[in-house]
Amino acid sequence: MSVIDASGIEKSYGLRRVLAGVDLTIRSGERVGLVGRNGCGKSTLGRILAGIEECDAGTLARQRGASIEYLAQEPELPADRSVRDIVLGSLGAWNAVRERYDALTAQLGDETGDSEALALEQAEAGEELERLGGWARLHEAESIIDHLGLDDPGRLAGTLSGGERRRVALACVLVGEPDLAILDEPTNHLDVDTIEWLEEFLCNRFRGALLLITHDRYVLDRVATRTLEIEDGALWSYDGGYATYLAARAERMAHAERAERNRQNFLRKELEWLRRQPKARGTKQKARIDRANEAIDGQAPKRERTAALRVESQRQGKTVLELDALVLDRGGKRVVDGLDLRLAAGQRIGVVGRNGTGKTSLLLAILGELEPTSGEVRHGKNTRVGLLDQQRSGLDPEQTVFEAMGERSHVEVGGQPVEVASYLERFLFDRREQRSKVGQLSGGERARVCLAKLLAEKQNLVLLDEPTNDLDVPTLGALETMLTDFTGSAIVVSHDRWFLDRVATSILAFEGDGRVTLHVGNYSDYRERVLERRREEAPTAKARKATREKPANDTPKKLSQKERRELEGLLDAIDACESDAAQIEARLADPATYKNESRDAIAALSDELEAARARAAELTERWEELEARRDAAG
Repeated sequence: MSVIDASGIEKSYGLRRVLAGVDLTIRSGERVGLVGRNGCGKSTLGRILAGIEECDAGTLARQRGASIEYLAQEPELPADRSVRDIVLGSLGAWNAVRERYDALTAQLGDETGDSEALALEQAEAGEELERLGGWARLHEAESIIDHLGLDDPGRLAGTLSGGERRRVALACVLVGEPDLAILDEPTNHLDVDTIEWLEEFLCNRFRGALLLITHDRYVLDRVATRTLEIEDGALWSYDGGYATYLAARAERMAHAERAERNRQNFLRKELEWLRRQPKARGTKQKARIDRANEAIDGQAPKRERTAALRVESQRQGKTVLELDALVLDRGGKRVVDGLDLRLAAGQRIGVVGRNGTGKTSLLLAILGELEPTSGEVRHGKNTRVGLLDQQRSGLDPEQTVFEAMGERSHVEVGGQPVEVASYLERFLFDRREQRSKVGQLSGGERARVCLAKLLAEKQNLVLLDEPTNDLDVPTLGALETMLTDFTGSAIVVSHDRWFLDRVATSILAFEGDGRVTLHVGNYSDYRERVLERRREEAPTAKARKATREKPANDTPKKLSQKERRELEGLLDAIDACESDAAQIEARLADPATYKNESRDAIAALSDELEAARARAAELTERWEELEARRDAAG
């Protein structure tokens, strides 16, 4: 059964036509992804389907009684209500019944009125509450609030940041369980752990239909069972997730190119025939002329416009960036505790971790905008740093795109001067669009302006804070290519796992409580190590739990002769493991390692480092256990 049927949907803004006769059906429980370039009409279609915006032409048929909720990119929330009240308010009928149940319970407690009638009415309200999901709905709502990182549900919405407001709005949609949820860029401002939780929730727990408008390719690949693409006002449908869509789209484009080659070949033959000006003008000749005219009038497939991103690299010295025992405190909280890092030429570090763990603080410390609590940040003599911040700051909304590039008339690209107007065309701003005010641009367009400004300067170390937010897939691909071709170094804070898999040579993981760990390899390599470590730690955790659950009155056993000898040698064994780990760390910090060793060899070194650290931790735990038993036994 379909939740919504759209037929012949058209929408224009002035002379610009974004939807040209779109047909779409979304069935109950279906999970649909929607992709396309920035400004192609994805959000417009989402708002029309949700009933927020009117179409110029076409019809919409919704299932009777079906609820449709839309997650906007910039949601509006009542400023004077708390996070908890706003989210629980999305429970609709359940919330109304619960309030009635609570009111009846309070009246019974006051011992006023007809207690028998009140008790009967309360019982009916309780039955209705159970029919709507029972108290489990409340617990699930609180769980969703917690998983989305809304740590203080009592905060008023007026005090929240833009990212926090989006998470509250997302919680409302998930808790409300509509028949169709239209989620516009739901992963923006979410950390990787939260995105992975959201994937699991949408795949296994959300019962309604989904329309996912997102550039997060991992989410699309895991969640979507069908992928839609808007291109030049038309809607194309492909079965499967993102990877399947890519293959099917490539085949469609190849077919269009073959058809165009056939049309051109046919035209050449027919034009040669027409030039001979055949004297006979019978029915067959006229039909042939008509076919030739139809072929002439046919349109060739449009070539896909792709941003041409290139960063001009400054010559690097031996030292790019060094962090020695770096400690950072922010807001009374330790976010980095004793980080040592040596950044090598050509190294691209992806930074991951939950929101609020200190990722942006690290970038500010590298820029010199945040004073370390202790430790040192050292830049190389030739290091030139460029920054793309998460807020896309540094843009004047009253300036045009052209004016945002500053007073310069030319930009150096590949050692050659290029006019600013031509340079901006590489970022998909034609001469007309360059006259647009920055304040009128979409999020993706503002990101492209910031990238244009950043890449116009020569640098050999680029710091990118959530660079993929609001960028469409073709621009993401151009950014990935730019970074992999960049001869300098990069530190990239990102929640986009697809992006990190293609760009990162190492992952710097913020694990909370100031712990920051470097892992060699891309995101998938890092994730596999984390999962393997959790599998290894699971039996140890069970053993610890069993030990804690032993009766407290157990008399500690004295150490045996063998255990005393073991205890005497443990400190030396711990020192040896820590020494091995230090030697491996030194090799991984040496730029020569990345030049002389293969990726597999570097990954093996990283595994050796993890094993040495794990062995040292295991021996330390054993030493503490034996030492505690010896002291307790006297």
